[in-house]
Amino acid sequence: MLRVFNTLKKEKEDFHPINDKKVGMYVCGVTVYDLCHIGHARSAVVFDVIRRYFAFSGYDVTFVKNFTDIDDKIIKRSNESGTDWRELTKTYMEAHDADMDSLNVKRPDQAPKATDFIPEMIAMCENLIAKGHAYVSDGDVYYRVESFSEYGKLSHRHLDEMMAGARVEVNERKENPYDFVLWKSSKPNEPSWESPWGPGRPGWHIECSVMSEKILGLPFDIHGGGKDLVFPHHENEIAQSEAACGCEFARYWMHNGFVNINEEKMSKSLGNFFTIRDVTAKFDPEIIRFFLLTTHYRSALDFSDEKLKDAESSLDRIYTMLDELNGFTAGKKGVNAVNAAETVAAEFTAEFDRAMNDDFNTPVALAAIFEAVRKINKILADKPDMDSLEALRKAAEKVFGAVQEVLGVIVKTPEEWFKANLEIPLSELEIFIEERQIARKNKNFERADEIRNLLSAKGIELLDTPAGTKFRAKKIRD
Repeated sequence: MLRVFNTLKKEKEDFHPINDKKVGMYVCGVTVYDLCHIGHARSAVVFDVIRRYFAFSGYDVTFVKNFTDIDDKIIKRSNESGTDWRELTKTYMEAHDADMDSLNVKRPDQAPKATDFIPEMIAMCENLIAKGHAYVSDGDVYYRVESFSEYGKLSHRHLDEMMAGARVEVNERKENPYDFVLWKSSKPNEPSWESPWGPGRPGWHIECSVMSEKILGLPFDIHGGGKDLVFPHHENEIAQSEAACGCEFARYWMHNGFVNINEEKMSKSLGNFFTIRDVTAKFDPEIIRFFLLTTHYRSALDFSDEKLKDAESSLDRIYTMLDELNGFTAGKKGVNAVNAAETVAAEFTAEFDRAMNDDFNTPVALAAIFEAVRKINKILADKPDMDSLEALRKAAEKVFGAVQEVLGVIVKTPEEWFKANLEIPLSELEIFIEERQIARKNKNFERADEIRNLLSAKGIELLDTPAGTKFRAKKIRD
């Protein structure tokens, strides 16, 4: 039975979809005024893996992730850069998609933009006003938090306790300092839409309430996002949506943990802020994705170059095993290891499923991969016969088929992986290999060793096989 941690209940629960074998997921996306950072990468990879595992387990998944394309930050960046806000958001939506593609994050089934749902947001405001849950003040529309008795149930806070002695910015337009804006009246030269309360634009919280309901219907199964969204964003979504519909909004609430940089919280003010492109300039995106899976999604993730290097070494180990397996030639008198090979796949499948069914525990799932790698290496070291080698290759295909489909890593061939690690052009390497082959043929072993050592210093290992000389390259890092 698949169990997920529900922030709403503060515990793991058995997962029961609202509609049999169908899963509706809504994950809060980015505000498109800048490039995505490594925190965005973590959330994207986390929910991509969750989505993939549901599909792998036979569920029909509808995955929705939005773009916030109107916001104070967007307007500020537009004014600073002299770029029309529509062009600005288009640029950063395209950049977002390119970054996510590089990390092998699947595109959402639907990626709605807030500005495509303005009429529906106005209608929701009117509904809430009519029911006494919202009020108009000087062209703004505010949600009346005291009208919703369950306010605070997601973040497990009580409104009375929050209000007691709290330091909240004074706003004379509000009845209560904790009331939040549903519709903002526009300032001169700001983007705006006509409404019953004058020109304005939607508040942030109402966007996701409207888009999720219109696409998935209410209630839907899973609402996700970063832990920083629990309060106030997701708390406010629940309040406005459940007050408007008089029904449950979302069944399970899932949140990924924060990203720390060298054990400090990532922050622009601390100067430890990295975009995805900053990191992919130094490390293959597959390394980044693999690293993001080494910590359970609900825990804080400590991000550093050293840990990325560890992830790179782990991938080197896996791709080396696959390269050995692909190139292995079985002898006629090899060891019979068919049962051992079949056991590799069976034990991996059991442990992998157990890990992923336990609230998507990717660190344990990765441990199952390395146990399979260890066992395959042992069988190869024992020199399996041809039947055993065929069984072993089938076992590896099953193991890494699941890894690719669910975790989205080990997606290259070994040849592609090692070529990507080359510190010199492939054409130059091929010239060295040819020169070394000639030197060996002419018994000039001194020159052959010289070439091998020269390439070794660049992280390139040469392997002489019955099929010829091949190479494995590893990055040379400080």
